[in-house]
Amino acid sequence: MRDIIAEIWATSSRNKLRTALTGFAVAWGIFMLIFLLGAGNGFINGITSNVGSFLANSMQIFGGQTSKAYKGMKEGRSIDLNDADISSTQNHFSKNIETLGAQIRQDGVTITYGENYVSSTLYGVYPNVGEINKIEMLHGRFINDIDNSEQRKSIVISENQAKELAPNQPCSLIGNYVKVDNFAYRVVGINKSDGSSMSTDTYTAFTTLRTMYGRGDKADNIIFSFKGLDTEEANEDFEKEYKSVLNRNHNADPGDEEAIWVWNRFTMNMQMNAGMSIVRTALWIVGIFTLLSGIVGVSNIMLISVKERTREFGIRKAIGAKPRNILYLIIVESIIITTFFGYIGMLLGIAANQYMDATIGQEAITMGSGKAIHTFLNPTVGIDVCIEATLVMVIAGTIAGLIPARKAAKIRPIEALRAE
Repeated sequence: MRDIIAEIWATSSRNKLRTALTGFAVAWGIFMLIFLLGAGNGFINGITSNVGSFLANSMQIFGGQTSKAYKGMKEGRSIDLNDADISSTQNHFSKNIETLGAQIRQDGVTITYGENYVSSTLYGVYPNVGEINKIEMLHGRFINDIDNSEQRKSIVISENQAKELAPNQPCSLIGNYVKVDNFAYRVVGINKSDGSSMSTDTYTAFTTLRTMYGRGDKADNIIFSFKGLDTEEANEDFEKEYKSVLNRNHNADPGDEEAIWVWNRFTMNMQMNAGMSIVRTALWIVGIFTLLSGIVGVSNIMLISVKERTREFGIRKAIGAKPRNILYLIIVESIIITTFFGYIGMLLGIAANQYMDATIGQEAITMGSGKAIHTFLNPTVGIDVCIEATLVMVIAGTIAGLIPARKAAKIRPIEALRAE
């Protein structure tokens, strides 16, 4: 085997350009496959991580503007959700509703503790908001039913805000009072920040905020988790009936699609998964064709190699070499070159993905609400895919070398010696 490797090395050294072109074709095919799959996975992971930050079987309802005239009233009226809409949700759709709540928002509040203060957006919420939006608690608890029923001045602040208000011991805020504008609130929990530089969301009881700021019976949005809606068709039927019921509460045309807005996270997930499946398939198709281009390159170069060495093979056969010796020599050369450069391509592809992960894979866009959104996350490919791609190229390279090798092994010595 050592003699064969030495012979292959000598042949490669005499034909540097041919060897370099073969190696480039192999390395490039594997590199592009791994790079494309890694980039695609980064995009998909970024999208799915944002979708996964809330409960899939949930809906959030917002008031919109009427787009149709109805009962003598013109289009363009603003719809403000209220307690009647919350009651209609519970009463008309009880078979599908699991947990029901609502939210109301107060911007620009100032939270003070001692000499420290932070600006914040205060949300009045029901307990189900913590479950639906997957708010992770680090200390204490989230808003509960008692807070709402008794209109308690309880507040949940973010980890970042706690560090601003009590830099030395953030968790010491639990049980203590902070000043929210002109009102004293008791800190009952600290939630994990979402990754933005400064999370600005705090939470109190829905009834408390609405009373303190004189918002009457209004709600900014209704939020609920549901059951029994397992298909896109079932969700569409539910949304249509739901909008019709709430439209009637506001003297809007039951068929008006703009009066009430529904953010259905279940159907969004279904559509997102379908889209991601198409993206994955497209990436694999592009990657495989890139790999095939490398295989074609290897095949062409091996055909040229055999043609260039026809006289050499004729001499070998004239001095006693058997056809299997010629066949073995070409196949081993093909395997060694393909394996070596395939490994290089695999390492370069993994390195490129790691570089993407260390740079754009760590970036996040901070939205207006303070929430950090990742558009590109963990752009990597499993080591099994890398090894499989390399093995495919090695096998393809072997087959590419086998075809011209069989032709060379069958040639008669006198014909080979006559070849130009």
